[in-house]
This record gives sequence, C-alpha cells and structure tokens, in this order.
Amino acid sequence: MNLNGAEILIRCLKEQNVDTVFGYPGGCVLDIYDAIYRDGSLRHILTAHEQGAAHAADGYARATGKTGVCIATSGPGATNLVTGIATAYMDSIPLVAITGNVTVSNLGRDSFQEVDIAGITMPITKHNYIVKDIHKLASTIREAFYIANSGRKGPVLIDIPKNIQTEIGDFTPSSPSEYKPKAVNAASLSAVCAALERAKRPLILAGGGCIGSNASENLFLFAKRLQAPVCSTLMGLGSYPASDEQFLGMIGMHGTDAAAKAFRRADTVIACGMRFSDRVAGNRIRFGKNKTIIQFDIDAAEIDKNVQTDLSVMADIDEIFKALLPVFAQGERKEWLKEIAAYKEYETNHFNCRLPAYKIISALRTFTDADTRIATDVGQHQMWTAQYYSFEKPRTFITSGGLGTMGFGMGAAIGACIGSKKKTVLVTGDGSFHMNLNELCTAVSQNLPLIILLMDNNCLGMVRQWQTLFYHKRYSQTTLDRKTDYVRLAEAFGATGLTIAGEKDIQPVLKKAFAAEGPVLVDCKIGIDDKVLPMIAPGKSFEDIITNLD
Repeated sequence: MNLNGAEILIRCLKEQNVDTVFGYPGGCVLDIYDAIYRDGSLRHILTAHEQGAAHAADGYARATGKTGVCIATSGPGATNLVTGIATAYMDSIPLVAITGNVTVSNLGRDSFQEVDIAGITMPITKHNYIVKDIHKLASTIREAFYIANSGRKGPVLIDIPKNIQTEIGDFTPSSPSEYKPKAVNAASLSAVCAALERAKRPLILAGGGCIGSNASENLFLFAKRLQAPVCSTLMGLGSYPASDEQFLGMIGMHGTDAAAKAFRRADTVIACGMRFSDRVAGNRIRFGKNKTIIQFDIDAAEIDKNVQTDLSVMADIDEIFKALLPVFAQGERKEWLKEIAAYKEYETNHFNCRLPAYKIISALRTFTDADTRIATDVGQHQMWTAQYYSFEKPRTFITSGGLGTMGFGMGAAIGACIGSKKKTVLVTGDGSFHMNLNELCTAVSQNLPLIILLMDNNCLGMVRQWQTLFYHKRYSQTTLDRKTDYVRLAEAFGATGLTIAGEKDIQPVLKKAFAAEGPVLVDCKIGIDDKVLPMIAPGKSFEDIITNLD
C-alpha cells in the first residue's frame, strides 16, 4: 500500500507494539503529529518540555521492559532530548527517540532550527539514523527497535527530515524481529563451574543487567543452589527480593555494613550484569585482590574494562543462569550463611538510622505493595531510598544510576506510572525537583495517581555533605535560600499539597496522600545537615573502608 512517511512511521510503531509515546510538537514534526491525530489509536502524552518526554519514555521502559518512545521537533526540540538519551544510554535502557529535521535539500545550510542531532548523539546512542530515502524508512524504524531492545539494550535515534514525512512510499506490513540470545560458551561455563565448586565463601553481586535480561527468577535459583549471599548495585535493586535471608542490601560507597563485611570475607565474587563502577569498586586496581573474580556480562567491552577478572562468561545473564543451574553441584555452605546472618543482625542492631528521611521512607513501605514503582531523582534522597525502601521485585526502582541525572524524577515517574497503570511514588529533593517541576502540569493533565515525597532541606544535600566532610564546611552555592511554597505550588498546578513538618505527621499525612485522587505533593521538612551514611572518602578505596569496619 502507498503511504506517506509520517503514516509509515505510525504503522511501524504499532507493528512494534507501541501504544504510548511521549513528545512535544513543532514545525518539523507537524506531519507526524497530523498522522497521530488521523490514526487516533496511539496514546500521546504531551509533556511540558522535551527533556521530560525523554525521561518519561525512559521511566516507561524501566517500569515495563518495553521500548520507550519519544518524539521531538528539530533544533532545540531535538537537543532538549540529549540529557534523557544519555541517561538511558548509561543505564542500558531501550529507547527510540524520533526527531524531525529540515528537508534533505536544506541539511547543512544552517536552516531555521536545523541541528545535526545524529552527530550530537552519536556517543550516547547504540546507533542512530538520518533517513534520506522514503523507501528505507520502514526498514530503518524496524531495525532501530531491534537494536534498542536486543543485546545490551540502549537508546537509538531516528532523524526524519520533513520531506521524508510527506513523500509517498510503498508500505508492506511486517512483524517485529525476534531477538535470539547467543549460546553460552561451553568451555567458559566449565571453568566457572569448577571455580564455583571450589569456593568456600562465594558472594554474588547483582547489577542492572539482571533486570534488563529478566533474570531475577533464575538469579534467585542460582543464589539458592550456590548457597551464596547476594549484594546489589544501585541499578540492581529489585533483582533479588530484599526480604530473603541471603540478601545483604546495596554494596559500594553508600552500601550496607553487612555487604561490605561479606565482600571483605568472600573468596569468590560473581559479578552479574554490572560494570564495576567507581561507586562500587573504588580503587579498581586493588578491588578484589586475593579473590577469584568471575564476571557475567552480555557486553564484551565490559569484561576486564574496570576490574581484571579471573574468569568471565559473555552472554545474556539469564541465558548464563539457565546454562549453569543444571551443571554445577548444590552448595553446602551453612557456616558461611551463618556468618552472613550475624552481619545482618549486627547491622540491624547498630545502624538503625533515625533521621526523619529514613523514617518517612520506612513508613512509605507500609503504604505500598511489592509492585509499586518508586522513582527518584539524584542525591541524598536517592541513597536513602536505596538503603531503606525494601525492593522485592524487578522494575520497581526507577532511578538514574550511571549519569546521575538531577531532574530525571518527574518525567520518569510519569512514564512509570503510565506504564505500570497503578499508583507510583516519586521521592525527590528540592534541588532536583526545581529542575523539572514543570512536569507536574503533565501529571495533573493526565490525572495520574502519582505521589511526590519532596525531601525539603533547602540545600543541595549531597553536595553540602561533601563540603562538610572534605571542604571544611565552605558551603559554596549549596544553600538554596529559595522561598518556594511547595503546597501552594502544587495547588497552583492543580495537584494536592500536603506537609510533613515532624515525626507525628508521617503516618496521617501519608494516609491522606494515598487516599487522594490524582497527583499529590508532600513537602517533607528535614534537617539541612542530615547525611547519607556510610560514605567512602575520596582517594580511599572501597577495601580501605571495609577493612576498618569491625
């Protein structure tokens, strides 16, 4: 059948089982938006800013496992997507960003709102395209979706000049290409089995790859068969149930005491879908010294990139678990698990922080279920949430890990709420919230069941914490001194505004927030010098710190 380029785009999106897109119209995507209007079956979420659209598509993808889609016009519309694309790239999130551009004949002529968005995004996408031939449009879109959601997942950008959107081409319907993971190398698997059977004190480090490959169920079986404790990176939270006796919490700079002690004592470390970032590995040269390091990862570039391994398997994480489970012997490590239980008990008795933020997040858990999506921005509130909200299932913790994007939370929470189709919570800080608070109007216009817990300390809390500890309390530009009345701001947008001024307010205010219809913003008053603990000092390695924990 003959269709114009914009119509072909819509048909291809529907072929890929896309039902929701996030975006903002403009001159060079008017034909795309006209096609959306005429088709009538795609749900389009109009955000307040293109960056919010990119973060919303990202949050949607994290919450559902599907590929998120955002649309922006040329020039500033396209460049406003860049931070969102980079955020998805750093965390391996499947995203397809569609941008319009000036006509092919005007490319390179500094036309109005022209920018080389393909060149700009080349380092932060798995692949990107400028479609200059209407006959290649459909195959390009299909290929983009396949690339975004196969292998190590990530964002792909398609730039469609305006004349390609209006030209007529032949369209033949097709089905999405099926991704088939590569087989696990038998020789590498055999060596890993031998090492696991020799291990007396194995420790599993679960990263975001366990979630991206939908490996949580087999991760659990692997841990039980190996009789090994499990620690998680920030991005891996939710991949293993926090309530299980073998789970020790997050590892790294702001990780648990129990996780740090377990790492110190472990003789074998199995890293599953994680990249050994500086927040986990610290001094990468010394990390894991005198331990057997085994790395499972789908991306060859990650093997031995940050930490030298003894053994590695390059394949989809879930496929590795499926191949391993039948072929290595059941572990008998009762003494090791008994030692781990003692670490957890010690932490429970000695590290029960009573800061207001911790109390609020702990109370929040009693109002939610295991499927509730919890989004955060970046800063102290993010670490408090990671430490004190017990994540039981994958795709329930929506946060920016690799890029650490302040302003991510509002858009991502909107996307997660729409994707999950249930009440969603955003935990944010006043610094992060001010960056993209305009998206509150999007949440209100969609009447989303979204609760925003705003940790209000009137400062850039994590940066101030560093200034306190390492810059002799020289608070350069971290005290905000803003007069924002968050309750009245929420009401001005059309949301409900509430305040937690003290501990006595926590339960009744949260109860009221969860009972309300539509978006609710809760202004949570906390101390300006409340800190995230533990914290590793600059220049010291993770192992420098954990050797002094006893």
